Amino acid sequence: MKSETLLEVAAKIAGQAYAPYSEYKVGAALLCADGTVFTGCNVENSSYGLTICAERTAIFSAIKEGRRDLVALAVVTLGEHMPYPCGACRQVLSEFCPGEFSVYVATVGALEDYEVISLGELLPHGFKLID
Repeated sequence: MKSETLLEVAAKIAGQAYAPYSEYKVGAALLCADGTVFTGCNVENSSYGLTICAERTAIFSAIKEGRRDLVALAVVTLGEHMPYPCGACRQVLSEFCPGEFSVYVATVGALEDYEVISLGELLPHGFKLID
């Protein structure tokens, strides 16, 4: 699957986000080796600590289905600022993905101007208990 297609999937699911507090809607599309895509959107809560990011929603959906063959992740926001994964999402990604895992980020208004960054660049010294 091309990165542009993965970004389009993420952009579409961003519209499903529940973000009444921040008004920062995010969608994520997680690609597996066989082309299967798992999606997620952010879901906020009035108790902010209970909020879940789009990236973790997609990752947890894949893991729930027994998938570990994660290839790439696209993250798109309906907002203005590039949606780089937060620290918690970076740490969760590092549990299941190698450092060369690709993360594509874009805003819905400029999908063609996406950026790609490796997980190793996003989280150079992730916490690991096992290899």
